[in-house]
Order: sequence, then C-alpha cells, then structure tokens
Amino acid sequence: MRHQGGGALFGLLGLLLPVFFPSLFSPLSHASPSVFSEWNAPKPRHLHLLKSAVERQSSDSVQNELWNPLSDQGWRPCIQTTNTPSLPEKSQGYIQVFLDGGLNQQRMGVCDAVAVAKILNATLVIPYLEVNPVWQDSSSFGDIFDVEHFIDVLKDDIRIVRDLPDEFSWSTREYYATAIRPTRIKTAPVRGSVNWYLENVSPVLQSYGIAAIAPFSHRLTFDNLPMDIQRLRCKVNFKALIFVPHIRALGDALVNRLRYPSDDSRATAGNYLREVTDSTAKEAGKFVVLHLRFDKDMAAHSACDFGGGKAEKLALAKYRQVIWQGRVLNSQFTDKELRSQGRCPLTPEEIGLLLAALGFDNTTRLYLASHKVYGGEARISTLRKMFPLMEDKKSLASAEERAQIKGKASLLAAVDYYVSMHSDIFISASPGNMHNALVGHRTYENMKTIRPSMALLGQLFLNKNISWSEFQEAVIEGHENRQGQIRLRKPKQSLYTYPAPDCMCGA
Repeated sequence: MRHQGGGALFGLLGLLLPVFFPSLFSPLSHASPSVFSEWNAPKPRHLHLLKSAVERQSSDSVQNELWNPLSDQGWRPCIQTTNTPSLPEKSQGYIQVFLDGGLNQQRMGVCDAVAVAKILNATLVIPYLEVNPVWQDSSSFGDIFDVEHFIDVLKDDIRIVRDLPDEFSWSTREYYATAIRPTRIKTAPVRGSVNWYLENVSPVLQSYGIAAIAPFSHRLTFDNLPMDIQRLRCKVNFKALIFVPHIRALGDALVNRLRYPSDDSRATAGNYLREVTDSTAKEAGKFVVLHLRFDKDMAAHSACDFGGGKAEKLALAKYRQVIWQGRVLNSQFTDKELRSQGRCPLTPEEIGLLLAALGFDNTTRLYLASHKVYGGEARISTLRKMFPLMEDKKSLASAEERAQIKGKASLLAAVDYYVSMHSDIFISASPGNMHNALVGHRTYENMKTIRPSMALLGQLFLNKNISWSEFQEAVIEGHENRQGQIRLRKPKQSLYTYPAPDCMCGA
C-alpha cells in the first residue's frame, strides 16, 4: 500500500512540476496548439480534484458503459420531400450570397441559400465565402467542399452554376463594395420569412435577372416554412455538403492512426506515426474527440477569470478594448456570477476533470480538435498529463500531409469536423458553431455526443471544498441525459443543431 501511495504522489508531482516550472520541461510531444500566451503559465485552480483525478481508476463495467454506442431511439434520417422533385422550366434569375464567419457558420449559410433559391425559383451561384477577419483565411467554397457532389445531389431540387454567364460577369464582390447597387440586397432581416424574400428579392430578380444578398448569415427563419423546404435544408447539410477529396483522405488517415496506433507510441519531430498496413488484423480501438474551444477571442469576450493573475486580466481587458471597444456584456458581472450561470468556457484543466469524472482514464485515446489555444502548451499541459495519449493533427500527420491545409483555418476545421464525425464519442468544451453543427450532425446519425452542463460545472468548480467522490457523483448524474439523446426542436431553435423532427422521422 505504501508503494502505491508513493507512486500516486510521484504521479501528482509529475503532473504539477511542468505547470509550476514549464521552462524545465520540453513539450511531451509535438502535438501542441500554437502558443498564444501573454502571461506566465497559470497554476492549476483545482488541485484538490487533480490529485484524485491522477489516482483515478475506472472499472471494466464503467468503461463498457462509457464506450457503448447509443441504443436505437426510434428516429431515422428523413429528408425525402413529400412531392417528387421537379424543376420549373424557367429560372427567375440568379441568386448570389456572400457568407462571412467561420466554416460552420458558412456551412449553415449555404444550406439557407439553397432553400432561398428554391423559394424564389432562382439559380444559385456557388456561394462566395468572405475572408475571415480573425483567421485571414481566403479559402473558397471549392477549396473546402466537393462542388461536383454538391451540384449532383441537388440537381433535382434547384439549379446551381459555378460561375455567372458573361452577361452578368460584372456582379462581383468588388462591384458591390464600391457603391450602392440596385441588385444588392443588404436589408435581409435575421431569420427572414418566406414572404419577405418573395416581396423584396423576387422583384429584383424580375427586374435585373440577378440579386446579390449580403450579408446573408442567419437570414432565413426556422419556423413556419413548408416541410419540403425544411427537408431540403437537411439534405444540403447532411448529404450535399461533403469535403474535398484531400480533406477526406487526410481525415481517414488520422482516424486510421487513432484506431490502429503503430508500434511507434509517440510521434517525434520528423518521425510521424506510420500507417498500419494490415489494420484488418488488429482490433479497432476507440477514441473520443475533444473540441477545445479556448481561443483568445473566447477568453476575452467571456470576461471570466482563468487564473492567470493580474497579467492575464490586463491582457484580456486590453484585447476587449481593442476589438470590441470594451462593449462586452459579461463585463458587468463578477466571475462568480458568470460561472454560476454557466457563462465561462471550460479551461483545459476543467474539461480534463470532467472527462476524468465521467470515467475516461489515462488509456483513453483523445483527439484534440482546436485551432489555437490561448496560453498554448503551458495551458494544456495539465490536460495532457491526465490524458497522455492525446493527439492532434500535428502529432498524427507529417508536415507533407499537412501542407495543403497549413495556415488555412477553414481547412483545418474541416479536418477536425471529419475526424469528429468518425469518432466513438464527441465532446466540446464550450458551446459554439462547431459544437452546434456536430451535435446536430451526430444526432442525425445517432452517435454518442456529450454536452457539458455549463451551469452545473461552473457551480461545482466554485466549490473549493467539494470532494472527488462528490464531484464525480454530481458530474455523472448531471450528464446522464446529455449524451446524444434526441431533443425535439423548439420554436426559433436551429434545425442544424436539433434535426428532429424536421430532418428525422419517428418510428
């Protein structure tokens, strides 16, 4: 027993030393997000829980229950329209949309654009993706999505063209940026109705043969639409939008390496994990994807305290002032109020404690889906120590394999999305567009997806006297019904997050 206790103490020291003295330790692997630190590495905020998390052991029964797939819930994908698809003989004109935001916001915008084109009996021009002002990614629709597949799947529903004919070649992004143009629709309301589009866009199509809608994100309602239109949106999201071949190929390689790890247990510089040539001879392993949404924007906008001390507070306050001129709603609340309301994103340390409490242990293969983590390797070192088999794109793929996606946030996110859709379990550290899109897509496919209870966790982490057993019991009980169970969409909610009943049929 003394030997076991000494081993546990040694393990705890191994966990904490790199956090307190990061300069003494080189990264444990090259699977590390880009460093985004503006302060010294913060100390762990929940030491009393960390000690127990390091010493934790999960029984076989807990592991079996954890990794069991969802049972049949009696719902099936249901995207066929009630009427046989047919195209009117003549289109009313061309519809252009200009989509801002990140990958998943643009994805939803594409689905809405197809629906609007159907409503107006218009021909959709392949959507234009704006350059993301944060990540400076200029990737086009064709750089991300398979255009041929997109057009083919929807060929019986709407007309789609890659480019405008010569007579409309003047209708470009630059043309609309230089002056007020009669063919530009810039007043589309958030969650606009069918009638609004018929009354305001149809006349422009009839007069000019073309209408360009910008901005267009979130510009179509989720309520009071014909079922055929709703199911068409589902068809676009779940069938028509697939990634380009090189994204799918890289995603398949990463999934294969996660399920069939090679004898080289870790990747090192210049020696990435090799493909398993005879994966059929080995039993497929299971893995969980963690979407760690903890970038600088989110940390600053939340106005929460993440344990970085005065330097962190000043850095984030300065960032809020520069980006939002200090106009951040959460700033009027205390950190305790924000956490008790579940309005603070989970730190890498906190999401690690959640995973440990749910039963994931140090043998869990964890894929980290994230772009840039605020605080970099120093911030995630505690999470890595709890889950030493944590991987990401950099640790699983060579520089050559990553060359086509390097520096392109949308393509990096597309790879993460693809791997997430092939994982046994998905969990996101905080709500957001990626979380919402994957929750909806995995619900559609009846796949296990854990949704953290932010309010519950905020309150638990505020309690500095809570024991590990109390914490674990509260976590397990609070997440029993948050693992992919069907939730019917309510008015004003997105069908991309809640696909039932619009995209699914009950038994």
